[in-house]
Amino acid sequence: MEVQRKAFALVSEDVKKEARQSKNLEKSDISKKNDIDLKEIVFVIQSQSNSFHVKKAEQLKQSILKQSADLTQEMPTVLLLHQLAQQEGAWTILPLLPHFSVTYSRNSSWIFFCEEDTRIQIVQLLETLRRYDPSKEWFLGKALHDEESTIIHHYAFSENPTVFKYPDLAAGWALSIPLVNKLTKRLKSESLKSDFTIDLKHEIALYIWDGGDGLPLTPVPEFCTDIVGSSCATSFQSSLPLCGNPVKKEDIFVAVKTCKKFHGDRIPIVKQTWAGQAGHLEYYSDYADNSIPTVDLGIPNTDRGHCGKTFAILERFLNHSHDKIPWLVIVDDDTLISISRLRHLLSCYDTREPVFLGERYGYGLGTGGYSYVTGGGGMVFSKEAIRRLLASKCRCYSNDAPDDMVLGMCFSGLGIPVTHSPLFHQARPVDYPKDYLSHQVPVSFHKHWNIDPVKVYFTWLAPDEEDRARQQSRRGLREEL
Repeated sequence: MEVQRKAFALVSEDVKKEARQSKNLEKSDISKKNDIDLKEIVFVIQSQSNSFHVKKAEQLKQSILKQSADLTQEMPTVLLLHQLAQQEGAWTILPLLPHFSVTYSRNSSWIFFCEEDTRIQIVQLLETLRRYDPSKEWFLGKALHDEESTIIHHYAFSENPTVFKYPDLAAGWALSIPLVNKLTKRLKSESLKSDFTIDLKHEIALYIWDGGDGLPLTPVPEFCTDIVGSSCATSFQSSLPLCGNPVKKEDIFVAVKTCKKFHGDRIPIVKQTWAGQAGHLEYYSDYADNSIPTVDLGIPNTDRGHCGKTFAILERFLNHSHDKIPWLVIVDDDTLISISRLRHLLSCYDTREPVFLGERYGYGLGTGGYSYVTGGGGMVFSKEAIRRLLASKCRCYSNDAPDDMVLGMCFSGLGIPVTHSPLFHQARPVDYPKDYLSHQVPVSFHKHWNIDPVKVYFTWLAPDEEDRARQQSRRGLREEL
């Protein structure tokens, strides 16, 4: 296969050699030739419209501007992604490239993207970008790769998954303006093809690589997540968010979707691992089993989708004896979740707002479409979000419709955005790069396939791991993968 042949050509030298090359470049006079000013960098913070996330993005923006002012240079442009466009798919970046090309190509050299929790050292970032000729096409980032082919990447590069590099968005990543202009021409001549957006960082890299006809990622050692030295231009705040006291466990209602055929193997794992952390928990099934116990919602089980069951759970939560509980979490019976970490995370969200929280996917975003919270990692709802949803006429078109996608479509129609947290995971730890998980304190994983779910839970999610996860590197845990 030609694409596979080109993929193998991507095999790069190891990080140590990259670092040596980087140092050699610094010693040369290349940076003098590429002397750029801050005003030539457009910073794009990948922000969200939820009030907690807006606050974090504004803090990062002020940090960038203050550091810039201290250098007494002309100020750079700093953009918040959620303010750039009202279109649903703005978070996928590619639809915004034509705007960047038209607006900034004349006076800018770089578009630098970062997350809300990325920490930027402006002086080091300038020094790093000056090594790269801004008149050429560059795609810069901290390189991640798959250790084995994974479902979240559609088993891409299955013969050798390590050959394809894609950026860790937490470390920041950059596109030179010539590359932005080239991609804009391509976007205008052919529409985005993918129906689903599952892992943004991988899909952006695939699009830029263009089956081998485009550009691979250039790894930049100074784009960091852990601070490994004074040369780091970026780092990442990897602690679990906490805004005041954690939410009380009694303020979270947990609904577990199950069915009779899984009562014997999956429910015991839930009880053996995380169920004890929950203040309120019910198992919703197609069969009432008093030994668990389960609640029969009167909805027949379906092989897929489960939309009817999920909406019945929402109705029950809103209308039956849960008046004072502000949060609902719906999980599958093979979801592994840390309720204690979720309590920390939810302390940062306002229950008066319509919050729909989890791992964000997209469907048809190149042609309108909508974002949704993928169900396996857990879907979190504020009561206000459920109230608005059920007050609308939006419902399942069939009992076996995909519940997470229908919910995304409904909330999109109501103008309620998905709030994304990368701490929720639709897949297993082995499906993600070790370097990616190393700067996370995860809230959930999903699927028991080919793993020991109890071991995964106690390795990655158990409460007694939480403090250790904050205070030291996850090196030991990464080795468990």
